[in-house]
Amino acid sequence: MTRRARPGPAPEAGTRVLLDAFAEGDPDEVLRLGDVFTGLGRRSFGMLLFVSTLPALIPIPGVGGAISGPLVVLVGLQLLVGLRKPWLPGFVARRGPHRAAMARFRDLLAPWLTRLERVVKPHAAAMLDHRLASAVTGLLLVLLGVLLALPIPLTNYLFAALLLAFALALLERDGRLMGVAWAAGAVAIAVFGVLSGSLLGAAARWIDFLV
Repeated sequence: MTRRARPGPAPEAGTRVLLDAFAEGDPDEVLRLGDVFTGLGRRSFGMLLFVSTLPALIPIPGVGGAISGPLVVLVGLQLLVGLRKPWLPGFVARRGPHRAAMARFRDLLAPWLTRLERVVKPHAAAMLDHRLASAVTGLLLVLLGVLLALPIPLTNYLFAALLLAFALALLERDGRLMGVAWAAGAVAIAVFGVLSGSLLGAAARWIDFLV
């Protein structure tokens, strides 16, 4: 008698599929931040970071960074200290974008995600899961989140693109992409933060506020 082969585990939904799910439904319904990472396991930090970065793409100077920056710092701190799943204070977890906004961002990012998902695959898990690697990711996110919140002209889109690379690496489980994000993030921090002399003092103030 021939045994039937057991089916392997179903592949995880890609980033674009997840965004489609969040965009569907009543356009006026609020997608609470506390719900976006439910059931995503190791990818939960990636989705929370992705959604937290979206306000930075709002074309209103000062507004997007002021919203996204603290959220990104909060995500980074949790990776830095080694939490296994995200935590949000209640007043933050109950808030979030409307599904209509998610649909607009999905449509904006869809062409890029389509191209990226052809080459971004699970690779080099140690770059994502190792304790030291997670701490490096967290530290870079803290510093980038602080920079995003600072009133540095014409940088919101740049920092948002970098943060979306971090988010996509976490979501797609691609350690190689994470390595690229580390390098690009370090360069941005050096150019816009350390050289301007504004980053360290601002980072200390943000960390004191959040802790």
